[in-house]
Amino acid sequence: MIPGKILVTGGCGYIGGHTIVDLVNNGFDVISVDDLSRGSLRMLEGVEAILGRTIKNYKVDLTNLDDTQAVFIENPDIVGIIHFAAYKSVNESVEQPLNYYRNNINSLVNILQCAKDYQVSNVVFSSSCSVYGNADRLPVDEQTPLATAESPYAFTKQIGEVICRDFARQHAGFNIILLRYFNPVGAHPSVQIGELQEKPENLVPVITQTAIGKRESMTVFGDDYDTRDGSCIRDYIHVMDIAQAHTRSLEYLLAGKSREACTVFNLGSGNGVTVLELIKAFEAVSGRKLNHMLGPRRAGDVIAVYADNTKARKLLGWEPRYSLDKMMDTAWRWEQKLQVDEQMRMN
Repeated sequence: MIPGKILVTGGCGYIGGHTIVDLVNNGFDVISVDDLSRGSLRMLEGVEAILGRTIKNYKVDLTNLDDTQAVFIENPDIVGIIHFAAYKSVNESVEQPLNYYRNNINSLVNILQCAKDYQVSNVVFSSSCSVYGNADRLPVDEQTPLATAESPYAFTKQIGEVICRDFARQHAGFNIILLRYFNPVGAHPSVQIGELQEKPENLVPVITQTAIGKRESMTVFGDDYDTRDGSCIRDYIHVMDIAQAHTRSLEYLLAGKSREACTVFNLGSGNGVTVLELIKAFEAVSGRKLNHMLGPRRAGDVIAVYADNTKARKLLGWEPRYSLDKMMDTAWRWEQKLQVDEQMRMN
């Protein structure tokens, strides 16, 4: 076991839960903070089933500084922080911008305040490819200028990165990694954990819910973009590849390898896939024909974005391991497990 604890905020969420599994499997002791407003105890139960051990979660609202400080007081051996906790719906952020600014920014400020007060000098911040907006060139690398944010959610990530840089610049000895990840999909290979959304906005759970019959049909938002088939292009990356990059980032910081106070890494597969291509990939893996229709563009969506991941490969030693077919396979098996679990509860 590596000395000291890692605090994972948003540990009962989709990426947070998968990251806890990867951290523990790589020798880290982990505690979680999640107020369960978006996360779920079901995720934590699945994590514990995979690991065969309990994970302590503090039901704390990180926008409350006193409650956040209490976690650090109770755990003086925290040596690193991974900050996931944030609202993440593009559509909801367009409709409720103040909620997103209040939650996403205030929680980050409080976490960094506690990092300073309790001398936790290694921080990994969960950013997003949405910070690039509609980039002028593709693929985007870490030096690509950030365009205007297309949604309040994306803007909170841009602001969050600025806050992290300013903090690291003014406080010697602190090291922060900003991970800009692209579109996490899939589930843990055991399918004990996966994406938990009753009414998802992310594309892959919409696809799997349509395939299994929870939805009568699905809509492809926009068929007139300047892309090879008219639908948006995204970079899909398996959630366990994303999780592994967080572990590698902490190892990088704790080993003293960082040469910058604040370092940015892209986490994507490096491949751009259109929405219609993703649907075809799922149909091939599952053997199900999806009932989908074409609809108007959706507010907040960028046309195309995919990653140059060279920097993460070189400095973190990180390699995406899951193919697009494997992403779709784990996502589909997870959806099937959810249906079986629901039927068992009803019986």
